[in-house]
Amino acid sequence: MSINSIVENNLCTGCGVCISEDKSHQAKMVWNNEGFLVPSLGQNSTQDKMIKVCPFALQQKNEDELGLMFLQQPENQYHDKIGYYYELYAGYSKEFRETSSSGGIATYIFKTLLENKLVDNLFIVKEVDGRYAYQFFSNVKEITQISKTRYTPVTLEMLFQEISEIDGTVAVSGVACFVKAIRLKQIYNPELKEKIKFVVGIICGGLKSKYYTDYLAQEAGCKSEYSHAQYRVKNKQSYALDYKFSCEEKLNKKIHMVEMRSLGDMWGTGLFKSNACDFCDDVLTELADISLGDAWIDPYDKSGLGNSIIITRTKTAQTLIKNGLNQKNLTLDKIAEEKILLSQGGSFNHRHKGMLYRIIKANKSMQIAPKKRDKHLEKQGIFFNFVQNSRLKTRQKSLDIWVENGNNIAFKAEMKPYLDNLKFLTLLNHRLIKLKKIIFKRMS
Repeated sequence: MSINSIVENNLCTGCGVCISEDKSHQAKMVWNNEGFLVPSLGQNSTQDKMIKVCPFALQQKNEDELGLMFLQQPENQYHDKIGYYYELYAGYSKEFRETSSSGGIATYIFKTLLENKLVDNLFIVKEVDGRYAYQFFSNVKEITQISKTRYTPVTLEMLFQEISEIDGTVAVSGVACFVKAIRLKQIYNPELKEKIKFVVGIICGGLKSKYYTDYLAQEAGCKSEYSHAQYRVKNKQSYALDYKFSCEEKLNKKIHMVEMRSLGDMWGTGLFKSNACDFCDDVLTELADISLGDAWIDPYDKSGLGNSIIITRTKTAQTLIKNGLNQKNLTLDKIAEEKILLSQGGSFNHRHKGMLYRIIKANKSMQIAPKKRDKHLEKQGIFFNFVQNSRLKTRQKSLDIWVENGNNIAFKAEMKPYLDNLKFLTLLNHRLIKLKKIIFKRMS
């Protein structure tokens, strides 16, 4: 298997870690036609080295194997779907909640790491000239600049190209596939275990194409070049899902906004999503030091200011959270494993239950599919598989149609039959599930 085959089979999420393994130094990250960052290789690129750190390589170590190597401790716990952990929480940071997309826990963690000299630098996504990219950062006084969710492609390419020139240690944030790539890199370069001291995992519902932001900007009323995209403009007086997208039109500096509720389900439908995300079975960033995500569970989802779920996986992470509680910087509740699973129920339902169908379909189409953990490969009923097939079509069509016309009005018109079909099949499947439960209850 090669990096080229990963890219050709749409299994690249643009982490960019492979670039640092190209001994010819010819590879670089570029935009593909679907609006994702992928590696472009040179004639002499050393693909045999590069593929070793690819999180979607066919014979790669899985999250269970890597978890044993990086996280297992006598005092922590293990759950089949959560991974290794110390404690589970839900809540928020008192200082950073209002300026963050969710509960502000990530910003609190980064600030505390810098203030306590646990790391010397952060490698995180921040705004640069109105756009977003990974940057090295060490100014704790400007920490609120990083406290927003970004639904746009970014890459770790620069991390391993420049880390040897950076003085001191580094903390990194990333989604599950990025975290896995970092761990793989640390296996082959053990000195990086000390250099990268802490990894924050951002629980992700799927990576979006850059065209997703273009679509939102047009829906908000911005028809020309824009900047300063904000994906989670909160409504403090409402509930967690009631938020807006905003951007600034460069021509006249006007702020445009749109209520995300008015655009329908942008996540359950898979619109503008990377194909590779359909072959990821790590819902909760199992390989990070700490995992953070939105608390989409009662009662935490009732607050428009937002709450986070927190999974501490290492002693350092657990100490940071306990100190925050003792110093009353954090407002958190300990929650049960069932609550954590429920908070990401839709993602578990799609990624785990639908994985086997997607692998079989890929193989029948003569496409490469990565090897996934057997425990997450479950046979499902025919109607559930109909939903999966419809969602695959909807995801791909959203990219094809946008690339063809790039206009939000035309996009919605052309996508309507695919979205209607997906909605119909989803409702039908839900009703059949309810009917089966009723029949089973009457028979028992």
